[in-house]
Amino acid sequence: MSDHMTPDPSTSATPQPADEMKHSLFEDALAIVHATLFIALGITLYKHVGLLTGGTVGVAFQIHYLSGFDFSTIFFVLNLPFYWIAWHKMGREFTVKTFCAVALLSLWTRWMPDWLELKHVDPVFAAIIGGLLIGGGFLFMIRHKASLGGVGILAFYLQQTRGWRAGKLQMGFDVCIIALSFLIAPEQLVMYSILGAVTMNLVLAVNHRQGRYLGM
Repeated sequence: MSDHMTPDPSTSATPQPADEMKHSLFEDALAIVHATLFIALGITLYKHVGLLTGGTVGVAFQIHYLSGFDFSTIFFVLNLPFYWIAWHKMGREFTVKTFCAVALLSLWTRWMPDWLELKHVDPVFAAIIGGLLIGGGFLFMIRHKASLGGVGILAFYLQQTRGWRAGKLQMGFDVCIIALSFLIAPEQLVMYSILGAVTMNLVLAVNHRQGRYLGM
């Protein structure tokens, strides 16, 4: 799962009056809560069957599986270095929203096992439904100019400073994470993980069009 939710300021929606485009603080807060809950539920399904994904979440998954350390803590700590880049390159509003999203997702993934007890989940079901949930959560955050930080921020920074395309950087990072998954997970689970990644990206590809939504 790449950190797709990092909006690219190089492209912009059709110009509209600012008061028509901007979400209210309440709308932003509600969207971030909804988004992180969706993603947390998808991650819970992935964790239950041992699936992996790309992006910073994927790195946190791999460290979690290898070390046994708590996923939520790993994910929160991994994102800390990226806030400096976000603050200086993407602005205060985006950085604050992203910090809140990362903090909430860390809390939800820690508390979710207390709220939801899973006994048996088919890996194909987990991959598809988890991918749909995570993709839907990403859409919420894209439309409210927030992200889950991490690699998406780094990719945008390198695009701004080196001219490298952020989308290609994110894709390359995701491919590396999935490739490394073959070293720590059974091949069948990696294939299910790829199915989940494809599902998630289909949600984004079908539903996210720059300039389509006035609230972006």
